[in-house]
Amino acid sequence: MRIAQVAPLYESVPPKLYGGTERVVAFLTEELVKQGHEVTLYASGDSITSANLIACAPRSLRLDEACIDPMARHFPMLERVFSEAEQYDIIHFHIDYLHFPLSRRSYIRQLTTLHGRLDIPDLVPVYREYGDMPLVSISNSQRQPLKWANWKATIYHGLPDDLFKLQEKPGDYLAFLGRLSQEKRPDRAIEIASRAGMKLKIAAKVDKADREYYNTEIKPLLNHPLIEFVGEISELEKQEFLGNARALLFPIDWPEPFGLVMIEAMACGTPVIAYPCGSVPEIIEDGVTGFLVNALDEAALAVERLDSLDRRQCRLMFEQRFTANRMASDYQKLYDRILVERRLLEEAASRQPLRLSLDFESANRQALLDDLTAAD
Repeated sequence: MRIAQVAPLYESVPPKLYGGTERVVAFLTEELVKQGHEVTLYASGDSITSANLIACAPRSLRLDEACIDPMARHFPMLERVFSEAEQYDIIHFHIDYLHFPLSRRSYIRQLTTLHGRLDIPDLVPVYREYGDMPLVSISNSQRQPLKWANWKATIYHGLPDDLFKLQEKPGDYLAFLGRLSQEKRPDRAIEIASRAGMKLKIAAKVDKADREYYNTEIKPLLNHPLIEFVGEISELEKQEFLGNARALLFPIDWPEPFGLVMIEAMACGTPVIAYPCGSVPEIIEDGVTGFLVNALDEAALAVERLDSLDRRQCRLMFEQRFTANRMASDYQKLYDRILVERRLLEEAASRQPLRLSLDFESANRQALLDDLTAAD
C-alpha cells in the first residue's frame, strides 16, 4: 500500500527531546515500512526515517529560532501534499483540522488522527461543518466532547517492543516525566513524594506558555531535599530514568487524550500512580499496572503498596496492548476499510443514471455506505 504520513512541523520525527505526536508518527511510520508498505513522510528536514522523507521545513520549528509564525510553515507543506495526493492509496494526517477544507474539495482518500484535547468549545463548529472527515481517536475518553463526529475507530498508541526493556529491580525514587504545566500537576507529584517520604526525580521541559506557572508555582517547591529536578531528557535516557523508578507519578488534572509516558513506564515494568482523568482508566488497570487515586493521601498510601505489584505483569500488559506492531496493524485494517468504502461509493456513483455528486452531505454518504456494505 502507498501511504503518506503528514506530521506537524513543530518537532522532528521522532523528536530530539519532548514530543508526543511526532514520536507516535515515527513509531507508526517505521512499523508500516517494516510491514512492507511504501510510506512517504511529510515532516521537518531533521527527521530520521526509513520512509521516503519529504522535508517541509529545514528543521523542527521549536528548535528554529528564526520561526515566528509556525502555522504559516504548514501551508506550503499542505500545498505539496495535495499536489502529490494521487501518488498515494491513502493519506494519514496528524495535523488536526488544518487540511479539512482542502481534503473536502480534493476528495482524496484520507483520515485524521486527533492527538489533542477536544473539550474546547471553539472546536464544535469546526467538526460540525466538516462532519464528513473520517477521524481516529487515541482513546474513547478523548472523543466524548465530540461523540457525534465521524469517528472511524479508537486506536491506542504503541511503542516498539524493543525500545524499552523490563527492569525488575528498581531504585529508590519516584519519577515525573512530561511538561511542567498546570494540567500535568507537578505540584501534586511533589506533595505525594513528600507525604510518602520518597525521593522524586522530575524530568520535564518548560514551554514558553508554562514559564510563569513554573516560576511562581513550581520553582519554589524544588528546594525540598527529596526533590531533584533533572530537566528535559532524550529518548535514550528514558530507559534508565523510568526503569529505575519505583513508580511513575501521573497526577494530572485535565482530560488526557492518551498519555504516552504511561505506556513507556509500563514497557520498563514500572507501575503508574495516576489520577483517573481522561484516558487514564483505559490505560492503567488498577491493582495490576498501577493504582488509580483521587486524593493526595490516597496517592501517598499507594506508594507504600507498590511492592504488591508485579513489574513483570506491567511489561506483559504493555506487550499485549501497546506495541507499535499492534498499532500499525490496527491502522492498516482501517486503511483497508476506508478504501473499500471509497470503492463502494465510486461503484454506486458509476451505476447511477445521474452521477452522484461527490460532495453530498455526510449523512447521505453514510446512509449510502451502510446500504452498500449490507448488500455487499
